[in-house]
Amino acid sequence: MLQVREADGPPQAVQVFDDDELARRLTDHDVEVIREIFSTPLTGSYNWDYETANAKIRRLYELGKRFNWNSELDIDWDQPPPAESSSEGPEGFAEHPKWRALSEAQKRDYAARSSAQTLSQFLHGEQGALMVASQLVSCAPTYDAKLYAASQTFDEARHVEVFHRYLTHRCRMIYPINPSLKLLLDKVLTDPRWDLKFIGMQILIEGLALAAFQTIHQTTRDPLLRDIVGLVMRDEGRHVAFGVNYLEDWIRALPQDQIEERALFAYEACVVMRDRLVSTSVAEEFGFTAEEAREINNQTQGGRAFRTFLFERMIPNLKRIGLLTDAIRPRFEELGVLQFEDLKHDGQIDWATLEAPLTLGKEVVGA
Repeated sequence: MLQVREADGPPQAVQVFDDDELARRLTDHDVEVIREIFSTPLTGSYNWDYETANAKIRRLYELGKRFNWNSELDIDWDQPPPAESSSEGPEGFAEHPKWRALSEAQKRDYAARSSAQTLSQFLHGEQGALMVASQLVSCAPTYDAKLYAASQTFDEARHVEVFHRYLTHRCRMIYPINPSLKLLLDKVLTDPRWDLKFIGMQILIEGLALAAFQTIHQTTRDPLLRDIVGLVMRDEGRHVAFGVNYLEDWIRALPQDQIEERALFAYEACVVMRDRLVSTSVAEEFGFTAEEAREINNQTQGGRAFRTFLFERMIPNLKRIGLLTDAIRPRFEELGVLQFEDLKHDGQIDWATLEAPLTLGKEVVGA
């Protein structure tokens, strides 16, 4: 029996799945839908000119159709999990007295929960991306953009599906959404301006996702997760390229005060992504304070690598679309990220990479 419960905010408790719970959820009995309502003054538009005007956007759309992978058919879910790792401790924690006081079982549990917490943010972020992409279908002003946004909506649906399956069957738990990520998604979803949705999703949130996926892809010991993230990264690369190429002419045509308003939004989002998306919930479960966990993460090689990946992609793209204005530059300089501004941006599409066959291990997907 379907039950619908309206909530004032996202769940705060960790969801844990054992075999009995998974079996129950596969039946049609006692299914509960928990929904949180939000409203947005979205202004949609028809477009009566069905001719293709932007060759790059149409080419990205065609790539989306060509590489439309299927998580049921193209991913080997039977790959065994990696052998249990040692419990020396995550980077930065191993020498801390509170870590040394944990039992071996607690240390292994910490590692499992930490992975589940990170991947849970991917799941929640992809749901936000799914909803924003669906909004862009209505409010994008051109025919090419509507087609691409429609294809992206299906990409995001696959991403939600694949991360949910991995979390429930491999990690056996889902953590609540990080409050700062929720705040960023809410801002993008509820803002009435279509171009701010483009900036927020295609440049900022997708750029954040690519940085996180790149970090995971390079460090995970699980071949299943590496396959999943590799497929998702290819989709996200097209999405960011779409955003940069579509926005660069539009932003520059706006009045300067509106450009500065959007530049300030991008800067504030970057501050959130650098400083506030580090979750401390798992560390707090094991006796660390939030401040201790945040300080340790900021000093780790992994934490530094993530922030480098993030801004190596973000700053050149913001400059390309005209949001690294003279007025906002000093704020980005205080963040210490302007050294990335002249790196390659996603307006320079690497077609060879995007058009290469998708591979998992040594297998060509769809072959």
